[in-house]
Amino acid sequence: MKDRVESLLCRLIREVERHIVVKNNVAYVVDPVFGIVRNRVNAEICKTLMRLDSRNPLIGKIINFLLKNQNEDGSWNEIHTNYNQPSALVTSFVGEALLMALKIFPRNKLEKSLNMAKDYVLSQEKSPGYFVKSKQYIADHLNVDASCGAFLAEYGKKFSDYECIKAARRAAERVCSYQFQNGVYPYTTDKGNYHYPLNIPCIHYQGVTMYYLAKIESILREDWIKKSLLSGAEWLSSVQKKDGKFDWSKSGLMFAYYLSGAYAFAFSSFVYVSKWDKKYLKNAELCLNALEENIDGLVLRWEKSSWLSFPISIFTVTKTALLGEYPLSHRMFRFGYGLYRQIARRRFAYNVDYKLFRLLCRILKISASTVEPSKNYPDMFMTSEVLDCLSYTYKSGELL
Repeated sequence: MKDRVESLLCRLIREVERHIVVKNNVAYVVDPVFGIVRNRVNAEICKTLMRLDSRNPLIGKIINFLLKNQNEDGSWNEIHTNYNQPSALVTSFVGEALLMALKIFPRNKLEKSLNMAKDYVLSQEKSPGYFVKSKQYIADHLNVDASCGAFLAEYGKKFSDYECIKAARRAAERVCSYQFQNGVYPYTTDKGNYHYPLNIPCIHYQGVTMYYLAKIESILREDWIKKSLLSGAEWLSSVQKKDGKFDWSKSGLMFAYYLSGAYAFAFSSFVYVSKWDKKYLKNAELCLNALEENIDGLVLRWEKSSWLSFPISIFTVTKTALLGEYPLSHRMFRFGYGLYRQIARRRFAYNVDYKLFRLLCRILKISASTVEPSKNYPDMFMTSEVLDCLSYTYKSGELL
């Protein structure tokens, strides 16, 4: 399995390097579809490069880019096609990259920036373990709590900062306390400023939450986190079919429906818990099968499929639309959203057209931070997430 991961990493990095712009002592990754430059993507690519070869000259130049884009309050912006705001979530991702870079660069180059990032993330803890994602999204997202906790745990370990360790513990406690009895980590614990609460299961964010919660566990070494991760893995394995693909009828978060990155987060999570139960190595290997099927240069945005299976997918969407406690009108919206995704993931284009989605948003009065193209496409955002997960697990030494 280690050879397969190494092959995937090399293959994807070669493609990503085609989209890196170098200007003097600065380098950054440009999204080939949307033409934007995301802090998160650059942080995840940088982490991957450091794990694979710390001598790569691009690393220092990407670090320079990240340092130049830090806000005065210590944060970094979360950047999407029509959304650009300071975010504790993205600040945690960039902070993790800078913590890794301490092994390569002098502390005086990074320490001030890291300290500011730490202070900003701590300032976004609005109640014990609940970290606000950003100004626009104020609900309690468990994956955000876990991500912020993971950064603070690593910062606390690196700088012997016990306040950060305590904050990481609070984040883990919150994530574990809201876990369903069947092992599911719901996307949110409250409504926030969404139209409806999103305390529903999501395959993609199950893996995301586990991935970052595992990073907290690797530092705190608490038995209750271990039990929570094993319970989460049990549910995640229960929705994985024999061919490795997920049963998306069990996943209720529509904007994360069929995201291909789900297989990378699940892969890393399965490998992590396999140190306690070896049976999950098989699940991890099956995730690699699904990932390999969904690469066209970069990783595809959504899990692809054939038109022959489209009639069956209508039943899948129907089951998905029934998840959660929502009024009939919203269930119909969820059904339409899911059907739109089923069509889009079966079509393909290198250049996306999202005019139809924007038209639907105006008609239905939907406020969306991202766009939902009507065709599948090679996605830099998914690719950077996949690279981060694969390289983290590859470097951990837990692969056979």
